[in-house]
Amino acid sequence: MSVHPLCPPSAPSDPDGALARLADHYRSMPPVAAMDIRIEGYDGHCLRLSAPLARHVNDKGCAFGGSLASMMTLASWGVVSLHLERAGLKADVFVADSQIGYLAPLFADLAVEAEAAPGANWETFIATLRNRGRARIAIVAHARLPEGGSATEFAARYVAIAKP
Repeated sequence: MSVHPLCPPSAPSDPDGALARLADHYRSMPPVAAMDIRIEGYDGHCLRLSAPLARHVNDKGCAFGGSLASMMTLASWGVVSLHLERAGLKADVFVADSQIGYLAPLFADLAVEAEAAPGANWETFIATLRNRGRARIAIVAHARLPEGGSATEFAARYVAIAKP
């Protein structure tokens, strides 16, 4: 894994309600609701989430590694789900596998960004799901340090299985 550039800033504009539906879905899961996750932006490619450090602090005063892993998993799941919704497809989305690297402690609120991995193609993913009823895509995510760079990097494959 390597540090990738930060997602461009974007306001959480939500004209079709997709981000509100995603936020509702996150809140519908009790463990996720307890994380106090907020959707900070989505530009059609990159989803940005945040959560207060106070909800995720460990015994060293920095962000708990499990919280960082969970937030990157949720952001990655969310970006896949948003692309499926935009394509008008209903599918169950699962994380197939993931790899995480902890690069530096994070002593600030959690800010996570997720997007398709370099070389991954949303059009191919959507077409494969339509044709085969199942598709997978590589996603990358990271937790930003306030001074720039990444505290944590995440790479995963997500699988979508079409609903009948």
